[in-house]
Amino acid sequence: MFQTLYSYFWWERLWLPENVTWADLEDRDGRVYAKASDLYITLPLAFLFLVVRHLFETYVATPLAGLLNVKEKIRLKATPNAVLEKFYAATTKHPKQADMEMLSKKSGCTVRQVERWFRRRRNQDRPSLLKKFREASWRFTFYLIAFIAGMAVIVDKPWFYDLREVWKGYPIQSMLPSQYWYYMIELSFYWSLLFSIASDVKRKDFKEQIIHHVATIILISFSWFANYIRAGTLIMALHDSSDYLLESAKMFNYAGWRNTCNNIFIVFAAVFIVTRLVILPFWIMHCTVVYPLDLYPAFFGYYFFNFMMAVLQSLHIFWAYLIIRMAQKFITGKARGGLGMARGSWSDRDETDNSEEEEEVAKNGPLSNGHPILNNNHRKTD
Repeated sequence: MFQTLYSYFWWERLWLPENVTWADLEDRDGRVYAKASDLYITLPLAFLFLVVRHLFETYVATPLAGLLNVKEKIRLKATPNAVLEKFYAATTKHPKQADMEMLSKKSGCTVRQVERWFRRRRNQDRPSLLKKFREASWRFTFYLIAFIAGMAVIVDKPWFYDLREVWKGYPIQSMLPSQYWYYMIELSFYWSLLFSIASDVKRKDFKEQIIHHVATIILISFSWFANYIRAGTLIMALHDSSDYLLESAKMFNYAGWRNTCNNIFIVFAAVFIVTRLVILPFWIMHCTVVYPLDLYPAFFGYYFFNFMMAVLQSLHIFWAYLIIRMAQKFITGKARGGLGMARGSWSDRDETDNSEEEEEVAKNGPLSNGHPILNNNHRKTD
């Protein structure tokens, strides 16, 4: 049964055009072709990335945060309460009004005290500013290096200047060592992002991030299987061209450098819109949808690849809407509380308890429940 499924999965008509077989893509005469088995190395490389990331965040990002004066906001802790803690852990972190009234009776607290307890308890679980800075530093470093490396891989290739060259001789196109390592490193990195997403800072677009990572992994893997390598390298470099700008803006935001952050964000917004909403659909997707049909009839791989491209493009449109809204606020001076962003998203603004608890500071002085209160003059970072 396994052998039957294996045979159906690797049926040549799924992956290759008519009259082309896997035998045509066997290495010969010094020419090397992409093979599915090549991608096995990406899983151990992904775990190696996680190790390198830990070392980077510990020995590079953390000292850098100190140099940039990244400061934590002191948060009020929720008073220990077994009844509320049990409900928080087992039922929901966001109780409804009826739940709060019920918990008020069980815990002996007022409804307002229950509401405040849950708000403080949620804030205790929020990721620290240092954690956010370290994550942004790691992604900034990778995306910048990947973009430079990607441009070095493709800038001297004829298909970088003439997209019809992407399909010249397809699918009998041999692979260069630089293309091999570019693919392996990019795919390994996205595997590492998927592996670490549960422990990373959880943003409001958590589901969209998972869809993005899975779609990217499938797209990169499939383009390797079907020997869409030339198109794949163009797409990866195009995506990396704006990501490092986003992460650098986040770093400056966490460091409190508001003007620098906002200026970089405007540049990022312009690059993102040009690359993801203009170049990608009107040049790259036109290249993958229209040009191949001049050479061979459409097959499953053609439809599947372009379907996954459409999924990514849908996410780009969704994120572009958020970017434009944020950019308008920056330009008009209406942005408050810094930059709320995540990789490919702008939703890093977690729940905050500033308003009500700062009222308590004004009323009750510098201490409450034995814990330091937020300094009213502390800059907001979320």
